[in-house]
Order: sequence, then structure tokens, then C-alpha cells
Amino acid sequence: MQINVSQLLKESIGSARDYQADELIDITGDSSDLGIQGKVSLLHTHRGILMKGKLHTEVRLNCSRCLRSFYYPVTLKVEEEYLPTIDITSGVPLSSSEELGSFIIDEHHVIDLTEAIRQYSLLAIPMKPLCREDCTGLYPSCGHNLNRGPCGYLPRAADPRWSELSKLP
Repeated sequence: MQINVSQLLKESIGSARDYQADELIDITGDSSDLGIQGKVSLLHTHRGILMKGKLHTEVRLNCSRCLRSFYYPVTLKVEEEYLPTIDITSGVPLSSSEELGSFIIDEHHVIDLTEAIRQYSLLAIPMKPLCREDCTGLYPSCGHNLNRGPCGYLPRAADPRWSELSKLP
């Protein structure tokens, strides 16, 4: 999602614009574009443009217990500052835009929200996603999905060398 902010940069500090977001963005890097919807506000600050937004999407994940693929809804509250690379009136390159890790306004006065949205999305995805809270997972011996019912697998007899451990409290 790219927005030209040249007019906003020419206005006084505190000027704001609101935009509706309805874009396709590749969040996970596997070339599967996901729809992002929501509202983004841009505010002219003394340093650049402050972007705030509330965005919604669904990410396709694999359950960490049963390995089933499912869609996980994600709500993002994004807030980032974009720093200019070129002075809006004189066209002179600015050195303040070289801050490490900062998002920039390019030489055409366009901000690209894609990378910020991608980063916030990756942080919102759970480390161990579950298709549902009561997911029972896979049976360890045969790999049957226990969410679909019992597998009927008869377990092997335990190794007698470990029998003393079963007596522990």
C-alpha cells in the first residue's frame, strides 16, 4: 500500500489525512497475498509522517498439535513514523532519514506501508498456533488425528526395563 504524502508534508504540523485500506499483501513471503482491510491515519509531525492504523486480515497457519491448516484472524494496531529522505521545498537530501531501522518517505514523497504491515502481522501470529483451544492433536504411535475420534490403535507393551518408573508418584 503506497500513499503519496507530498501535499501533507507541505501543510502545517498537525495536519492529518485518513485512508481506507483494502489491499493484498504477501505477509509470510510464500507468494500468497492476503487481504488487509481497515483504516489508516497519517499525521504530519515535526520529523515526518506518523502513521496509525487498525487493520484486519486472516493468515493461513498450520495447527501445532494436529498439523491441520486453518485461517487465523489477525487484528493489527499499527503505529510507525516515516522520515523524509528529501526536503519537500528545496529537494536537498536529508541526513536524518538514515536512522537505523526507521521507515522512510522516498524521493518521490511516497510512503510504502507494506513492510510495516508485514512486520506487525508476523508479530501478531502466535508461536504455537492452535486450530481450536481443545485440539487433541495426533496419536503419537500412528499419527491419527484425535480430533476425528479414537484411532483404535493397540499400544505396544511397555519396555520392562522402565517398569520401576511407573511406581513413582
